Amino acid sequence: MPSNDVRILAQAAVPTAAVGAVAAVVSGVLAGGKGAVGSVVAALVTILFMGLGLYVLQRTAKSLPHLFQAMGLMLYAAQILLLFIFLAAFKNTTLFNPRAFAITLIATTLVWIGSQTVAHMKSKILYVEPDSSAGSKPEKTGPSS
Repeated sequence: MPSNDVRILAQAAVPTAAVGAVAAVVSGVLAGGKGAVGSVVAALVTILFMGLGLYVLQRTAKSLPHLFQAMGLMLYAAQILLLFIFLAAFKNTTLFNPRAFAITLIATTLVWIGSQTVAHMKSKILYVEPDSSAGSKPEKTGPSS
């Protein structure tokens, strides 16, 4: 990944992990050990799903730039759908507290999306790749009469 992509990933993952840690402490106090485990699992799932999504989106932007916007919309819809499927699959689990898991999953997902948006808005991404031969003479493209 180019350094700009890594910077956006870090600026989204760090606040998400921090919210996940706070949620784990709060869930541990309110729901016991299973609540803390549920919050940690939710934070890890969010970071994994959203991080992979960002990676796929950046690769698509570089290889197929004309599909970037459509891929971004499809990717966010797929991520939200996968998160809801994950929620439904573990709704009645005894491994962790499902309520703490669900609340943390929603909170960390919102923090990821917000942090990624802020990081992208602050980054200085060129819309056009600069030409490496900018110092050379321009070619004539019109009629020569």
